[in-house]
Amino acid sequence: MRVVIAGGHGKIALLLEQLLASRGDSVAGLIRNPTQAADLEAVGATAIVVDLEQASASDVASQLRDADAVVFAAGAGPGSGAARKQTVDRDAAILLADAAEAAGVGRYVMVSAISADDRSLDAGYDPVFLAYIQAKSEADADMRARTGLKTTIVRPGRLTDDPGTGLVRIAETTGRGAIPRADVAAVLLAVLDNPESAARTFEVISGDTPVGAALG
Repeated sequence: MRVVIAGGHGKIALLLEQLLASRGDSVAGLIRNPTQAADLEAVGATAIVVDLEQASASDVASQLRDADAVVFAAGAGPGSGAARKQTVDRDAAILLADAAEAAGVGRYVMVSAISADDRSLDAGYDPVFLAYIQAKSEADADMRARTGLKTTIVRPGRLTDDPGTGLVRIAETTGRGAIPRADVAAVLLAVLDNPESAARTFEVISGDTPVGAALG
């Protein structure tokens, strides 16, 4: 299997790249900063330098021609303002989907956010966080409306750098909770391996069920 991951230098992306490469899959990461290439190579991934905020869908599609699946794990990140939540967390995700369709890649896995569609969050949170949640919700809605992609939307809870346990809770709505990034990467790997997970949107937090069983 060949997988291309947008946001290839992110913490979850690097973990997923290592999981894929260690079992012999071909994996590439889309990165904006060429100085990050060595970190991808260290975990067995190939770095592709492309700025998703500046590139066209055809530019990105040219990098996806031989891919079996794409994963959107990019994000504007801490310290960015509301405008970049739109241009990265929403627009870049949609751009990757457009590129995947143009390149004939049938499988798209989205790393979203827990409670992305819960508009009750609109009260009491700062405007930048609300822009982030709204961007994720709008990107997810775009994915669900597409007929040319087999899409799975994974919505993790609060991310930690704790060691992974391999035990999670997966449900349409889990309630609030945390999850190690390593376990999110394991869930993404299981999703890529499970065609029946297409057309699903689910939340995931730490739990007491092994990843494969939890995914079903």
